[in-house]
Amino acid sequence: MAAYQIAVIVGSLRQESLNGKFADALVRLARPEFSFKRVQIGDLPLYNQDDDKNQAASVKRLKAEISAAHGVLFVTPEYNRSIPGVLKNAIDHGSRPYGQSVWQGKPAGIIGVSVGAIGTALAQQHLRNILAYLDMPTLGQPEAFVHAGEGLFDAEGKIGPASKEFVQKWLDRYLDWVIKQAA
Repeated sequence: MAAYQIAVIVGSLRQESLNGKFADALVRLARPEFSFKRVQIGDLPLYNQDDDKNQAASVKRLKAEISAAHGVLFVTPEYNRSIPGVLKNAIDHGSRPYGQSVWQGKPAGIIGVSVGAIGTALAQQHLRNILAYLDMPTLGQPEAFVHAGEGLFDAEGKIGPASKEFVQKWLDRYLDWVIKQAA
């Protein structure tokens, strides 16, 4: 069994999501002491504080998977210059009821891919603001705003040669960050 478990949250529900595909390719680059679990967020009900005392099974599952993880990797698109609503909904569920947040202290990494020229820069900045409030130590550098250009993925769905070195350096830095935070 791997020494470190990383929860992976993809901010898109689309079946052919670039960020879902990118998350799958990214974890293939990881060192063997890490394992990754994709956390499902599409089945969560809309957050309603009235439900805090009787949370849905999907909410309890989300919270258990985050609690079990040593770190959280957010792979998110940018919708309307911010994070997708489904991602914010998952974050809100994990932070509630007040004082029982599963996010606190979990080292976070943020990365995303987009066809747009600035990648997911604004979504990542908004997410950083949220994670700071939730007391999640978040990797600051290097930032990674990945453009979904030709060659990002090879024929097997792996990170293509033009982007592999950059993505590998980012991932290695994040994984080192998780180890440092766990110490």
